[in-house]
Amino acid sequence: MPTIRWTEDGRTDRTDRTADWHSESGSPPPERVVVADDRMKADTAYRLARKGTALLWRGDFHNARQLLSAMSRRVEREPTRPRADPAESFRTHRRARGHRARVLGKLLVTLEADHSLALRRAPDVRLACAEAYGPPSGVRVVALSELLGVIGARQWRAKGVEVPALGARVHPHYGVFSPVRGEYVDLVAQARLSARPRTAFDLGTGTGVLAAVLAGRGFDRVVATDISPRALTCADDNVRALGLAGKVEIVGPCLYPQGRADLIVCNPPWLPARPTSTVEQGVYDPDSAMLHAFLDGLTSHLEPGGEGWLVLSDLAEHLGLRTRPELLSRIEAAGLRVVDRTDTKPRHPRATDLTDPLHAARAAEVTSLWRLMR
Repeated sequence: MPTIRWTEDGRTDRTDRTADWHSESGSPPPERVVVADDRMKADTAYRLARKGTALLWRGDFHNARQLLSAMSRRVEREPTRPRADPAESFRTHRRARGHRARVLGKLLVTLEADHSLALRRAPDVRLACAEAYGPPSGVRVVALSELLGVIGARQWRAKGVEVPALGARVHPHYGVFSPVRGEYVDLVAQARLSARPRTAFDLGTGTGVLAAVLAGRGFDRVVATDISPRALTCADDNVRALGLAGKVEIVGPCLYPQGRADLIVCNPPWLPARPTSTVEQGVYDPDSAMLHAFLDGLTSHLEPGGEGWLVLSDLAEHLGLRTRPELLSRIEAAGLRVVDRTDTKPRHPRATDLTDPLHAARAAEVTSLWRLMR
């Protein structure tokens, strides 16, 4: 791990205090760090953070959360020019989100050697941190905004997400995309099977929800893959909890497993843009790399007469990030043909949120299951 350095008690020796620096977004340790507590005003904190100075918190935990909220409000008041072009509007939105994350990421806290948080009125975060970061390995400094995400992930993991297609809950781990958008799950659960179910691959399984759906539809063997070690652990836990360990095999890290299947399902990230954190890897696929890898490898992994199911939103098309002709051309270039397509409209709240800067694109969005064959 990289190291973060700071001074306390008015000392000037920069080697006075050190700790490991951890950032899920890959942010480097800040070069300038000042110690802050309950006496710091929100305007001062915002001004320092905006200029790149990190604030290592030594005050009350709840006051730190309130300060973070106050800083967030100040960031959101910064003017942004609306853009008529959808692609430029998306890029402006991403820049604004990145700027917000950088500013709020300057409010830091120290996790002790056992993952505890030594602040007044602080919750017990040891289990949440162990699940997200692994076993304790010394004192580390993290952004408070990241730690709040870790705490929230522990709550999501404990509560789980109800999946009507399974009649059960799945439990997402930290850094694994949660199946809160049920329309893509329903597409896989309801699509017509062209032959007797035998072997299926679920590529990029995440929580394992689609692998579980396929197992429930009668496949004798389901192989689920992912490139993320966190996702592989998460999927394995969910498959076992659902009593499907004998039918679903978790393999990876990889995209395609060895062998061939009668059905290969892939629900890649829908937007060809670069993620800024681990969690965003479920939404953003730089240069459509996973989409292209799925299409390019499909023919060599399908059994004769087998199908590939591509579950994909057209949000990228409405944002000007990809065109329908580009998608169809890529499918054809991979030696594939479209035999059918099933569409559904999103049901999530953001589709009707008029305050969302991307509302027009989200309101027009359609999620499709494309049936592909050689």
